[in-house]
Amino acid sequence: MFTLAQARHLVATLRPRVDELIRHRADLAELRMDLADHRVSSLGGLAEVKALEARLHAVVEEFHQHGIQVKGIAPVLLDFPGERDGRAVLWCWLEGDTDIRWYHRVECGFAGRRPV
Repeated sequence: MFTLAQARHLVATLRPRVDELIRHRADLAELRMDLADHRVSSLGGLAEVKALEARLHAVVEEFHQHGIQVKGIAPVLLDFPGERDGRAVLWCWLEGDTDIRWYHRVECGFAGRRPV
């Protein structure tokens, strides 16, 4: 369980890892497209695809080890379990946000997001 302050601190702390995930995601998408279209890419070949997939998986696993729920990687969507007014909530961070500004009740999902 995270307080809002703890979740915000963790987002700031892990920001370099989020940026790394975004770079790997973009490289992987480009590499896969190049290989599908031309069977050649300046980013490498099948070995590099597997390496990028492994790096993405490692970053996601690191988030899980911190207790963060990774709901998506394109865009990156992170949920931090917490409590608000006695109810279980998820503090929600979406790629492009500068801070955690949203939450939603666990049972409501993304559609139930409300401003903090």
